[in-house]
Amino acid sequence: MLPKSKVDLYAAIRRDAKAGLSSRALQRKYGVGFLTVQKALTSAWPEPRKKLPPRPTRLDPYKPLIDQILRADLDAPRSRGTR
Repeated sequence: MLPKSKVDLYAAIRRDAKAGLSSRALQRKYGVGFLTVQKALTSAWPEPRKKLPPRPTRLDPYKPLIDQILRADLDAPRSRGTR
């Protein structure tokens, strides 16, 4: 059974390396690359994930217009119902 988190994966790799498995055997067993095995053997904690910048949406070019319409709507008199 494969580890659920990266911390568990690093711990399992270090445990098996201490038991005598080679780097290539660890790569095969856990389905990871050479660098992942090396990082696991040098550090107990994986690097934190990088924060990605927010992606622009399709609505972004129209936001000023939408804000303008909503502000104008706030100043407009209340409409009476259609009853």
